Order: sequence, then structure tokens, then C-alpha cells
Amino acid sequence: MRLLHIAGLSLLLALAGCATPPASEPQAPAPVTSAKRDAPAVIPGGPLQPITAAEAASRGVAQLQPPADLWERIRRGFKMSNLDSDLVRQQEQWYSTRPDYIQRMTERSRKYLFHIVEELERRNMPTELALLPFVESAFNPQAVSSARAAGMWQFMPATGQYFELKQNVFRDDRRDVLASTRAALDYLQKLHGMFGDWHLALAAYNWGEGSVGRAIARNQKSGLGTTYVDLNMPNETRYYVPKLQAVKNIVAGPENFRTELPLIENHPYFQSVVVSRDIDVELAARLADISVEDFKALNPSMHRPVILAAGTPQILLPWDNAKVFQRNFEAYTAGQYASWTAWSAPSTMSVGEAARRVGMSEADLRSVNAIPPRMLIKAGSVLIVPRTAKMQDDVTSHVADNGQLNLAPENVTRRTAVKAGKHDTVASIAKRYKLNAAQVAEWNDVGASAAFKVGQQVVLFLPVRAATRSPVRAGAKSSGRAGAASRAVPKRPTKAVKRR
Repeated sequence: MRLLHIAGLSLLLALAGCATPPASEPQAPAPVTSAKRDAPAVIPGGPLQPITAAEAASRGVAQLQPPADLWERIRRGFKMSNLDSDLVRQQEQWYSTRPDYIQRMTERSRKYLFHIVEELERRNMPTELALLPFVESAFNPQAVSSARAAGMWQFMPATGQYFELKQNVFRDDRRDVLASTRAALDYLQKLHGMFGDWHLALAAYNWGEGSVGRAIARNQKSGLGTTYVDLNMPNETRYYVPKLQAVKNIVAGPENFRTELPLIENHPYFQSVVVSRDIDVELAARLADISVEDFKALNPSMHRPVILAAGTPQILLPWDNAKVFQRNFEAYTAGQYASWTAWSAPSTMSVGEAARRVGMSEADLRSVNAIPPRMLIKAGSVLIVPRTAKMQDDVTSHVADNGQLNLAPENVTRRTAVKAGKHDTVASIAKRYKLNAAQVAEWNDVGASAAFKVGQQVVLFLPVRAATRSPVRAGAKSSGRAGAASRAVPKRPTKAVKRR
């Protein structure tokens, strides 16, 4: 009987040996095609079941080795079809002959790339799109175009509002790392859904979806192709996708362009930290043990020297500094967290009058709130002012989310004298020159109902009209910028063509 058991065990071992290759002969992993990479992960929900050979061939193969760095992770997620044209070659030449520029861009991207790649993979979008801020802004979240597009994703004001990017006196979410990335990917997904092609979606991101739609309709009417390379478009949009393709090619094979990419490790650079109280930017940086410059690089949306918890409930900090901030924030006992607060102007007033009311010098009030010369502060405007004993409460969410600074040109007047005509009175002259009758009477030291003698000199203070300038000389050629300006406030979400 024992012999039978031994024989049975030997047979089982022999069969197992047939199913498992020896360790000295490893099997090469099946190549991972782009189609397989695109397939969603299959997670078993119950006991394992055998599968057929056909099912095994149709399923993706998981990578056992994690990407060595973030660049490799981006390469693995490439999904867009490649452009191969002279325009791409030109852009490759432009970038590869400027190694200092590439170095600055890639070093700047170190803070943001991991988050963008994570978001793209979560949405199953091509990771080439993580390189788009290289083309848009050189990964500078403070970049502003001549068409008023802002942030590393370069949102126009109206498009930003459409995608719920707050733009107020305290912050501009077009520069916010998390909010602008969310909005940009939402927009790109929307455009891809409209046109069914990533190249056309990118053209619409740069030129506007209406412009791309009309260009496609014109080509269809003329019996022409409707791909990106077939459309008649402005030069900036024509170069737009080739620029991204050139950056993609350099990232895919930097050695082919004698370029060296800095190491960007495949782990998060920053962490979100909840802010429960209004706090000065300088204090937040100090509690996190980082410089103000590094703090602003991760929180570039903040306009003013104070962070309002009701409007900006979280801040971004380098991964290792997040716990440092939380520990120091909880232990802080050196005084108030915020030395600034918000104040609403009760009526239209001069900057000098507003400064007097809040206990600041006019120069400091102008500097903190970025108020240009010769402007009045309109009623209801919200300004950043020092906290006082009467203003110790944190700013409300309504003010933090909606506060705006509205300015009006200051009326500059000059003293002049006019001759009174027959039957002229204070009231008739005030009406003629669109002035207040009480002021006319005061300037001339007479009563409000007084009459003037014929030829009498009447003192008036009349507004000085600013000299008007024609934006374009007669006969001068337009640079094309007017077209971009006309799309600055679109009827539907669009991005004006921008030049950087």
C-alpha cells in the first residue's frame, strides 16, 4: 500500500513539472500592446475560475516591475497616435538646441507632474497630456498670456469661470495646481467627446471648440479631409500639436536628442493639508519650515498675504513638511494666526479715504491690494486690511468666495472760469456743465439760488478729459491679436489663441 502512495506522489510531481518551466529557463513576458494597456483592470469578485486560452490572450498583462522614475511611467501610458511631419522636426530642433530651457522647464515640473500623471491614469487618458503644460506655460503656474490666459494650463477668464475656477480678490484658481488640473482634464475629456480625436481636441483647447467645429464643417462641405493636418487654422494652432509631439519624442528618447532629463522620482511631491483658521502666508511657510517662495510655488493661486480658511480650506506642502506644519500649527501660541482680514467699502471713495478708515497709509493700502494710481474704490469692494480689535473674526465663506475689488477712474478736475450770460443763475450753469448746483454756489461764494450778472466770471472745476489714442494707425497692418482679443469673453467655453 505504501508503494502505491509513493507511486501516486511521484506521478503528481511529474505532472507539476510539466506545467511549470524550470527556474533556469524563464519565459519572456508577452508584449504589452497599447490596446492591452487601455483595458480596465479585472478584479476577481469571488473564487477563482479557470479561463480559456482565448480569454487569456485578450487580457492585459500587469507590469511586475514598477516604473523606475516618473518619465518611464509617462512613457508607458502613451496612447495618442504620432504625428510625423516637418513641423514636428522643426520643434524637435528648437527644443533640443535649448538644453538650458528644457532643464528649467523639467525642473519646474518636478512639483506637479506626479499629480497630473495620477489624474490622467485615474481617468484612463493618454499620459502625453501630462506634457501639455510644457507647451502651454513651460510649467509656470504664474504665467499670463497677452490674451489674459493664466496658469500652467492657460485658462481664459470666461473658460475658467465655466469650469468653476474661482477668480476673486483673494485667489485665482486658474493658477491653483489641483483645481486647474481638474478643470483642464475635464475640458480635454469634453473636447475629445465632441471630436473623437485627441489631436482635434488639442486644437480646440488652443483655438476654441467653435473654431474647430466650423473648420471641420468647411472641409466637409468642400469634400476635404477633417483630421488635424487637413484643417485650415491659425499658425499657433497649426504648431500646437507638433510642439507637444516634439516634447513627447524627447521624453520618449532623450538620448536621440542629446538631452538629459532630470530624475523625477515616481512618488508624490506634495500633500494636501487642511487649514482650519485664517493664516498669514508667511506664518504658514514658517510653520511648514519652508521658504515663502517654495510655499507660493505649490500654492500659486493666492493673491494676497493671507489664506482664508473659508475660501481655501486646504494648502499644498512638500510631502515631508506636511506633518511638520500640522505639529507646529497645533502648538502655535505666539499670537494670532492672521494679521490681515477683509473689509468692504461702504461707499465709493478715494484710496486715501479708505486708508484713513482702516488705519493704513495710502501707499501700503495700494501695495497690498494692487490698486493703480488715479482710481476710486467703488462701493461694496473688498480689500485686504490689517486686523484690529474690532475685526478679529475669520472671513466668511461668502466674502472669501465672492469678494471683488471694483475700481473707477478718479475724476481729475481743473479750475476754469466762464462768463455768465443773460439770466444765468447757479442752477442754469450747473445744468449746462452737468455739475452739482451746491458745489457751483460754494466755489463762487454765493447762495444756491443766486443769479449772475451778464459777463460775470463764474468759477468752475471741470473734469479733464483723457486724451484718446487710436489703437491702430491708419493704414497700419493688424497683427492678428485683435482676433484673439475678440474671443476673450466667449459665448461658450473657448480658449483664445495665445502667444508666449
